[in-house]
Amino acid sequence: MQLCGIEVGLDRPFFLIAGPCVIESEAMALETAGALKTMADDLGIPLIYKSSFDKANRSSTRSFRGLGMAEGLRILEKVKSEIGVPVLTDVHEDTALDEVASVVDVLQTPAFLCRQTNFIQNVARQGRPVNIKKGQFLAPWDMGNVVDKAREAGNDQIMVCERGVSFGYNTLISDMRGLAQMRQTGCPVVFDATHSVQQPGGQGACSGGQREFVPVLARSAVAAGVSGLFMETHPDPEKALSDGPNAWPLPKMAELLKTLKALDAATKAQPFAEAEYGLG
Repeated sequence: MQLCGIEVGLDRPFFLIAGPCVIESEAMALETAGALKTMADDLGIPLIYKSSFDKANRSSTRSFRGLGMAEGLRILEKVKSEIGVPVLTDVHEDTALDEVASVVDVLQTPAFLCRQTNFIQNVARQGRPVNIKKGQFLAPWDMGNVVDKAREAGNDQIMVCERGVSFGYNTLISDMRGLAQMRQTGCPVVFDATHSVQQPGGQGACSGGQREFVPVLARSAVAAGVSGLFMETHPDPEKALSDGPNAWPLPKMAELLKTLKALDAATKAQPFAEAEYGLG
């Protein structure tokens, strides 16, 4: 599949979707995007910058949601032009999709909305690549139906993204078998290493997280074989306005990415043994 001018897939080096959960300010967006681009360029990793102008699924109305669509899109457009990276953002059921698609390069659908047929098809009709987050309540093979809906809208640029499965209260589990099972959709598979360590609602009015396990899951997913990796990062996660507990610190990104690149190369140097069983 062509994504932002590059060929992506299981036979290609992984691409990275990264950035702060939510757009906090223009200065921080430009700083973070610039730092990520330098790291990615140094390592030869294709980068898509991610940040949201509105987080409609916050645990509480008291939580910071973002700067709004107009200001958020202005900042994302500036990141594109000044830093020179493609950008991705979340959209929701009430989002003016055509306005967002006129600025960003990739649209992302939230996990909770993956079963909403009209929404998935309306996003797909914008003609942009779409990263569809798998719901925490969904089996990996059930993403086949979601992908079919998107393709029926005339869009073949679809990615599927694993972000963990609900397992009891405030806990998510990542089943690495699901990454191979999601390949059956025929779409590039992306692993979300930071939301997978989230503890939804774990702090009462906001979500918690166990960021210390981000490298564990990222290494596991890359070794299992993925087309792309999604990681939220922040210059100072303790001060992040959204999803700080599960964000990976920006100063530690380069070291982790270097390890992940080496694992990815080793994993993809030989055919996948599971392909013999139709899971390639």
